[in-house]
Amino acid sequence: MRRFKQQLPEEVCIAILKDAYRGFLSVVGEGGYPYTIPINFVYEDGHLFFHCAQQGHKMDAIRECDKACFTVIGEPEQEPNDWWYHVKSVICRGRISVIEEDAERMSKLKLLGSKYFPDGYDMAEDILKNGPRTSVLDLRIEHMSGKQVREK
Repeated sequence: MRRFKQQLPEEVCIAILKDAYRGFLSVVGEGGYPYTIPINFVYEDGHLFFHCAQQGHKMDAIRECDKACFTVIGEPEQEPNDWWYHVKSVICRGRISVIEEDAERMSKLKLLGSKYFPDGYDMAEDILKNGPRTSVLDLRIEHMSGKQVREK
């Protein structure tokens, strides 16, 4: 990172990943062009997990190249009595794969569900109904960096 004074420690990066609602997954798409999509996710022990359809452009891209990048932007914090913000972001790079083993895939769907489903929602029924036709992706983080920017 060029601006090392703005670099965030790893524990702050992980906290941002745990709290962020949505991020941007980038893969190498058709013809070598970047393909980036906003996507829900969950962080656990150096991995990011995503749920998605079993087919489509993203899945085709992942089968062709397992390199991926994921970016989140934390909630901006405004300076008191000023218009500018402090913004923290995290970029993760690594290898992405489709979880093939059924028990592990269902476990990660439950992990995702615990982050996104509202209290009282019947997560078990939803996963039982939709889980068999849902893929789960595992991005194993190889490099993570975070940065705090003071916009002005």
